[in-house]
Amino acid sequence: MKRPHIGSLLLGLIPFIAICLTVSLWDRIYPMVFGLPFNFFWLIGWLLLTPLCMWSAYWLEERTPASRDEGGER
Repeated sequence: MKRPHIGSLLLGLIPFIAICLTVSLWDRIYPMVFGLPFNFFWLIGWLLLTPLCMWSAYWLEERTPASRDEGGER
């Protein structure tokens, strides 16, 4: 089994950190963005950006060559 690329792991963590760990920074009703409270806008924005991050992680994994000893044990 191939070990995941560190960049792929970091790309997968970006949406998690943006949605879960930054709540205290953006949990406000005002300002309004496009008629939505900022916190709702933030969550919808990351809902749309998450597939982009996941696609980038997948692309990075597919681009990274497999190691020579992938098929057997040492």
